[in-house]
Amino acid sequence: MGYFLLISFAIFLAFMLIDRPLIVIAFKDGQLVRHKGKVPKGFLHDCQEIAKRNPFTGTVKVYSNRFKPAKLVMSRSIDSRTQQRIKNVFPHQSFK
Repeated sequence: MGYFLLISFAIFLAFMLIDRPLIVIAFKDGQLVRHKGKVPKGFLHDCQEIAKRNPFTGTVKVYSNRFKPAKLVMSRSIDSRTQQRIKNVFPHQSFK
């Protein structure tokens, strides 16, 4: 019985600590390296245009929850002006 509780607790912690975003978009020196998930085409195109104009290296992740709208998280290597431009083109209506 004790082993079962210990194993179930370890599995529960593993699920809580795993990073599971809906969308991941990675850029390196202004070029799209990879994307994962169902990315809206307009958002992907706009991000690529922003990266062409202001080359940056970093990742853009989108998280979703049943109780909250989509949350946009960007790596710290992306400067604040570029982050704001990406936030402005993010389609919030697509993630409700």
